[in-house]
Amino acid sequence: MAHPPHYGGNKRVAIVGSGNWGCAIAKIVGVNCKRHPEFDDEVRMWTFEEMINGRKLTEIINSEHENVKYMKGIRLPDNVVADPDVVSATKGAHVLIFVLPHQFLGGLCKKIAGNHAPGCIAISLIKAVHFDANGIVLISDMIRKGLNGMDCSVLMGANLAKEVASGAFCETTIGYREEANGKLLMKVFNDPLFHVSIVKDVPGVEVCGALKNVVALGAGFTDGMGLGDNSKAAIIRIGLMEMKKFIQSHFPGVMDVTFFESCGVADLIVTCYGGRNRRCAEAFVRAGGQKSFETLERELLNGQKLQGTLTVKEVVKILKAEGQLDKYPLFKSIYNIAFEGAPVESMLATLGCFELQQVVLAKNQFGDVVSRRTVVYYGRAGDQRAAL
Repeated sequence: MAHPPHYGGNKRVAIVGSGNWGCAIAKIVGVNCKRHPEFDDEVRMWTFEEMINGRKLTEIINSEHENVKYMKGIRLPDNVVADPDVVSATKGAHVLIFVLPHQFLGGLCKKIAGNHAPGCIAISLIKAVHFDANGIVLISDMIRKGLNGMDCSVLMGANLAKEVASGAFCETTIGYREEANGKLLMKVFNDPLFHVSIVKDVPGVEVCGALKNVVALGAGFTDGMGLGDNSKAAIIRIGLMEMKKFIQSHFPGVMDVTFFESCGVADLIVTCYGGRNRRCAEAFVRAGGQKSFETLERELLNGQKLQGTLTVKEVVKILKAEGQLDKYPLFKSIYNIAFEGAPVESMLATLGCFELQQVVLAKNQFGDVVSRRTVVYYGRAGDQRAAL
C-alpha cells in the first residue's frame, strides 16, 4: 500500500496513468524532480489496481520498482510511488501529467478537480482527439474544462515507449499556450537523452499526435501486402499532406513549422515503422479480413488501446458532413479497408497510378460468384503488371 503523500515546499508533480508510456515518462520525470531543486522529490503515479499472480500491481511497483505488466524489465526511480487512489495521487499537485486512454478522463477529472494545489497546470501526453456533435475536440480542452479552466499543454513526438524507457536518444515537442508554463514543463521532461523543444501551438502539436495513427494504419497495410519501403514512404508523404490539410483547415492558426517538429514528421515516421497501429494493420491484412481490429487489439496489445481506428472513423464522419471526404483519398481508403470491406490493394489508388478490376475466377451451378481476384492495372496504357 502506498504511504501518505510527502509534502515539501516545492512543486509537486503527479502522473495520471501507468501504462507503458506512463512508466517510460515516469522514469524521466522521477529523475528530473530529484535533479531540479524547485520540484518535490516524490512523484505520485496513479495506477489502476490490478492483480498480477495474486499480488497488487501497486505493491509490486513500490517494492520492486517495476511495472511487470506494462513495462517489464525497466526499473523506475525509487521516488516514483504508485498510488491506486487518484485523489491521493494528485493531492496538492502543482503539475499534472495525463498519460492514459482519453476515455477515462471524464470520471477522473471530476475526482481530481479542486484536489490539486492552487495555480496547478496540466500537460497531456495522450495521442488522441475526441469528437462530439460539433466535430473535433482537443484532449487538452477536455482536461482544461474538466479542471475548471486549468491551463493544459501537450507533449507529442517520435517517442516509442520502450525505446524511451531504455534510454535511447529521442526528441519530443511540447505545445504550450503560456510561455512560463512551457518553460517549467521543459524542466520536468528535458533530459540529455530526451530532448524537448517547445512551441506555442497546442492544437498543431496535439492533432499531429492523433492523426499520425491513421496514417500508420496505411503503413501497416503496405507491410501486410508485402510491399517495400518505397511504397511505405509514399504513403507517409501523402499522409503527412492530408494531416496538414485537415489540421490547418480545422485549426487555421496552426503553424507550418510545427509539422517539422518531432510531433510532426518524426512521430509520423516512427509510428509508421514501429507503432501498435502499424502492427495491428499488418496483422489485419495477413489475416485476410477474418479478424476484426477489436480482436487484434485483444490479441496483440496486452491491454493497450488502438487509437488509429477510432480516429479514422470520426475523421471520416467529419469530412463527410463537410462534403470534403474526396479531398482526402488516403484517409478515405484506409477507412474503407478497415470498415467497409474494400480490398487492401485499393489503397494504392491514392497514388493515382492504376485502376482495380475484379476478375471472376469461378461461379457455382446457380451462377453465383464463388471466387474472384483483384487485378491491378498500372499506368495510363493499362499495363497489366500484377494480380495482387
